[in-house]
Amino acid sequence: MALKIYIYQQKNWPNFEWNISEILELLTNVRNRQGRLLGRIETLGFKLKDEALLQTLTTDILKSTEIEGSILDEHEVRSSVAKRLGLEIGGLTSVSAEVEGVVDMILDATINYDKPLTKERLLDWHASLFPRGKSGMYKIKTGAWRDDSAGPMQVVSGAMGKEKVHFQAPPAESLEKEMNNFLNWFNDDRKIDLVLKAGIAHIWFVTLHPFEDGNGRIARAITDMLLARSDGVRQRYYSMSAQIEKERKKYYEILEQTQKGTLDITNWLSWFLETLLKSIENSEKILSSVIKKHEFWNLHGDKIKNERQRKVLNLLLSNFTGNLTSSKWAKITKCSQDTALRDIQDLMNKGILVKSNSGGRSTNYKLKDF
Repeated sequence: MALKIYIYQQKNWPNFEWNISEILELLTNVRNRQGRLLGRIETLGFKLKDEALLQTLTTDILKSTEIEGSILDEHEVRSSVAKRLGLEIGGLTSVSAEVEGVVDMILDATINYDKPLTKERLLDWHASLFPRGKSGMYKIKTGAWRDDSAGPMQVVSGAMGKEKVHFQAPPAESLEKEMNNFLNWFNDDRKIDLVLKAGIAHIWFVTLHPFEDGNGRIARAITDMLLARSDGVRQRYYSMSAQIEKERKKYYEILEQTQKGTLDITNWLSWFLETLLKSIENSEKILSSVIKKHEFWNLHGDKIKNERQRKVLNLLLSNFTGNLTSSKWAKITKCSQDTALRDIQDLMNKGILVKSNSGGRSTNYKLKDF
């Protein structure tokens, strides 16, 4: 490449710069919200902590893969996380090797946040993400840096023949040196705020793009690792990936702008801190949901007569979308329409469900306020 259009081609690469006065207020707000969240967590009992942890990790893993356009089964992810953490959730399902791999990576990054990040560890993470040695239908080189045998590593979009190159990574022959620099910096205990370090590590790693595939997921695991260090706890109660997935378009835009910019990454760090702040705020909603579910089962747990009711009620208390009808009930629980109506009527008689005023041709039901 004759033209120097990418950040890693800058003369002083990788000596990043930033204007601390522009991001100090954001950084302070993030640190305050982290402290408040962890303080709130400490007031919860073990059972509620476990449920919040399980929900956060499940969401984090699902959303990190969705950013790259890969969809995992939520029940598989939840089962895998619960099994590894030794949590009793009931109804564990069989789990694919792909799900096991990504769960292994995230838990290693966060539970073992205080261990050094090494080449061997990164190669193991990559191999665990692609246990069949394939990305979709395509065979890829796993557990090793990319070799560019098929051409330069590029991030492209658009139809075949009309592709737009958003970014071209450093050549493969420079990766050993580049990754050594990155890992030496990562494991150095020099005085830099760990939240800022998480933002720098993220942009640095995705710019190097050392693997054929999975770079984004590994970059976000590295980010979670440093955020766990910044919190000083091995449990994750907020998900940066979930917020990035919500702002996926902006995420890719700010990556491209930064990778084609100067070594001053103030704008990237501002975006990173704003996104992190939103993720912590959203985690407080998860906590409220977990506490509400706990209060519900304390109030009504001994009134529920079958697993069908328990399953639908848990959905209503968490991530149910749309209106609940007897037809939906029958589909969710794989029972007949008559059985669904009997289940619903039983819960109405017990003051747990009420008819909804949302309209439509079918009768809708919702949880009674408690």
